[in-house]
Amino acid sequence: MGEQPIFSTRAHVFQIDPNTKKNWVPTSKHAVTVSYFYDSTRNVYRIISLDGSKAIINSTITPNMTFTKTSQKFGQWADSRANTVYGLGFSSEHHLSKFAEKFQEFKEAARLAKEKSQEKMELTSTPSQESAGGDLQSPLTPESINGTDDERTPDVTQNSEPRAEPTQNALPFSH
Repeated sequence: MGEQPIFSTRAHVFQIDPNTKKNWVPTSKHAVTVSYFYDSTRNVYRIISLDGSKAIINSTITPNMTFTKTSQKFGQWADSRANTVYGLGFSSEHHLSKFAEKFQEFKEAARLAKEKSQEKMELTSTPSQESAGGDLQSPLTPESINGTDDERTPDVTQNSEPRAEPTQNALPFSH
């Protein structure tokens, strides 16, 4: 099967009250198993928790999610797809730290997986961008003839770096 559990712990599960958006509502009467799963067919990481046969957490980890430790034994994250905030109460600070560490690890893996899939899509759907990138490095551009070649140096540098970087590096050059 596609999904495999890669880390499990036990915690009390809460969700933010949808009406007040302030109070925590317990979704489990006792500590339950909370697991990270990896779905190799879809290349996604998820947090899943069952209370009996009922799924009380089914959250896909995205690169923009953040897990926040709000106390020594409690942490939370917002899931915009599920339109809720999940909270987990742990029996010890160590369990919370381990869960937070794994969250960070899988969030980073999700970011890399997303970049890889975008790269594949760019390579298959827009081969014209590849030739445009090559043109910028050509020594005889109108800019180099006009003597404004130094202004273009950042672009040339960007194109020599891995494809995942340009969006991050574009900001400093635009200021």
